[in-house]
Amino acid sequence: MKVGRSSGVLLHITSLPGRFGIGDLGPDSRNFVDFLQHAKQKLWCVLPLAPSGEENSPYRSPSAFAGNSLFVSPELLQEHGYVSKKDLRFQPRGSSSKVDFPSVRIFKERLLQKAFLQFTETNDYSAFARKNSWWLDRYALFMALKEANDGATWPQFAPQIRPNPATIRFHKFVQYEFFRQWHALHSYCKARNISIMGDMPFYIEHDSADVWSNPDLFDLRKNGDPATVGGVPPDYFAKDGQLWGTPTYDWNNLQKTDFKWWIDRFRAAFETVDLLRLDHFRGFESFWSVPAKERTARNGHWKKGPGARLFETLHKKLGAVPIVAENLGIITPEVEALRRRFQFPGMAVLQFGFDEEGAHRPNNYVRELVCFTGTHDNDTTSGWWRNLRESARTHPSDRDVVNRIKSFMQTDGREIHWSCIQAVLTSVADVAVVPMQDILGLGSEARMNLPGKAKGNWGWRLTNSQLNRASVERLRDLTIVSGRF
Repeated sequence: MKVGRSSGVLLHITSLPGRFGIGDLGPDSRNFVDFLQHAKQKLWCVLPLAPSGEENSPYRSPSAFAGNSLFVSPELLQEHGYVSKKDLRFQPRGSSSKVDFPSVRIFKERLLQKAFLQFTETNDYSAFARKNSWWLDRYALFMALKEANDGATWPQFAPQIRPNPATIRFHKFVQYEFFRQWHALHSYCKARNISIMGDMPFYIEHDSADVWSNPDLFDLRKNGDPATVGGVPPDYFAKDGQLWGTPTYDWNNLQKTDFKWWIDRFRAAFETVDLLRLDHFRGFESFWSVPAKERTARNGHWKKGPGARLFETLHKKLGAVPIVAENLGIITPEVEALRRRFQFPGMAVLQFGFDEEGAHRPNNYVRELVCFTGTHDNDTTSGWWRNLRESARTHPSDRDVVNRIKSFMQTDGREIHWSCIQAVLTSVADVAVVPMQDILGLGSEARMNLPGKAKGNWGWRLTNSQLNRASVERLRDLTIVSGRF
């Protein structure tokens, strides 16, 4: 699938508006699609759809294949007859612009349990369970075992403890509901000529159904604990690097299976989204391997990944699939050669474009590129600009960056977010993506994630009042004159 010259908006499902404390797949998701359509956008970019893991990160999941139960819409459950209007009474803690994950989890778990009690298996459910049994059975069993073992990690599962069969059925029901609602939303997008760009994490969480059921595919000790974990060395985002704690892969064993787990993962992803951003693409060429005992990522080393062998197998099994390679950070000629060999467009992030090299500056863009004002890992454009100007008062290097930005954008800094949006939309890059926070001109309080910060991420939410006509019209007009409609 080739999108052509187009633009889109980055907004994760959790960040959608709504009255249940977190974004979901219900009516407000369709309202956002209508916003995209009116603004002449062709892409909706989301973060991983899998269950979120430690500290609510969508990049740390107990499954590579399951959907996030927090996204299931209470209103659609009521519409389907599983719950009553009375069951939907919920007052989330905190503000409407921030997710309170603990209270939301309690509410959604109770609501889904009530829905499950009213559920009877249908032909549609049976077809879903049969089609997805290859991952669904193991996932539901894993989650039931975790509950039976009081939340212990899988290496500590007691062999004599057996899972509750009703719990297994409950988790299958939740996945059925998630995918039923997701595919309905996906169809709503397709009917409006809007494609969804998903996001695939490179690693999978150690305490996951995938590692538990496929231990030979990962670098583990005999007791099941990780021997080495993934991350990245010190970089722009973190002076000690990033230590993710996720086990690295045993690529030799994966190759012996003809990369079956990965091919299954890609196949499932493309049944869910239209395009796929491969997070940490450089890991396929070489990955940063850190002994699991280390407390930072400093003492790791690079090891070779599968390289072209995996993507040759992918092409043979699935054909030419629409992939975007996240090639940010420490990128070597070997990584770029791998990306170009399979004609995967790379990424550029405008906020990185004003160092002396200027590789991420729009005058250096090419057509085969997806450009962003910023990603989920960046500050918002307005927050970035404010912090940069403050730093420029005492740091000459940042003062130079500020001057480059002013000169390139021909701006005094007022409405810097729209100057940056205009820069990426009018660039030659085939695809331009703007986080919703930048369209609204929000500051650092609306940042989605700060790499290296363990707590307090992923919570920002859009409110219905912010989806105003002025934002629609300004984005639409700029999209039209940029030839991206």
